[in-house]
Amino acid sequence: MNMKWNNDERPDLTKIILGIVAVTSFVAVATIVPGAIKTLHHFGYLKKPERRKYYLNRVVERLKQQGLIVFEKNGKGQNCARLTSKGKQLLKKYELKDLEIKKPRRWDGKYRVIIFDIKEGKRQTRDELRIWLNHLGFIRLQNSVWVFPYECQEVIVLLKSHFHIGKEVLYLTVESIENDTWVKKVFDIS
Repeated sequence: MNMKWNNDERPDLTKIILGIVAVTSFVAVATIVPGAIKTLHHFGYLKKPERRKYYLNRVVERLKQQGLIVFEKNGKGQNCARLTSKGKQLLKKYELKDLEIKKPRRWDGKYRVIIFDIKEGKRQTRDELRIWLNHLGFIRLQNSVWVFPYECQEVIVLLKSHFHIGKEVLYLTVESIENDTWVKKVFDIS
């Protein structure tokens, strides 16, 4: 059954192929295309079936040229694809992009506060962390102090791991914040 997706909802083909290569670790190129064709069909890519294989081969070749995958021969002499470190980093970014914090039905009355002290030498990392916190729905209390009303420690651990900033970021669970009326209003909690 073909699913209908608009262009904003439809999964990224690069992500699909990198995921296939990552899951199988070292996959024969001949198996990438058929597996991806099934996925393409499921997500409604390309109306003409005869063009799918051609299109996928082009995408796989582009990933190779971008240094995201490399081809090597396995023990059976098959040409196989493997993710490069650059490909692994891109896949990790895709995984981060899909991060979301599940909100329980009821607020437990506690705030989750993220504080960080990231040196000027890592300014880009600091700015990217702020962007991610904003994307995840945190609000900024001060430049390096962000708050969220629900449990999210696992997500913060992933961000700390991704940015290699374990010691510079602290996760706190607090019972109250002074003058928090505006915070409750933003999050629509009471």
